[in-house]
Amino acid sequence: MAETVMLTDHQAIRDWAAARAGSPAVVDISPEAGTQPMLRIVFGQQAYEDVDRPERPANTGGFDLVEWDEWFKLFDKARLAMVVARDVPGQREEFHEFVRRPG
Repeated sequence: MAETVMLTDHQAIRDWAAARAGSPAVVDISPEAGTQPMLRIVFGQQAYEDVDRPERPANTGGFDLVEWDEWFKLFDKARLAMVVARDVPGQREEFHEFVRRPG
């Protein structure tokens, strides 16, 4: 496993995602719509999917692309940090995971 770095700074997270063409997204994982969002960063073609799809029933899976401001409100409210692989010249690792902030 590559060496990892923990990110909490909003600009550092945005820069990391931008370097990998990542976009902020939210998945609703609750039994009732809108009550338990799970944060994601989506890459590649997923980030460019047409969001003008027909209305779907609540909680059918998938994700909604959101603005960074909305994403960071949820990130900070849950006191999360993002763990990523340390950058290595010539490589753009997309590995990331969300963990509770220490302390």
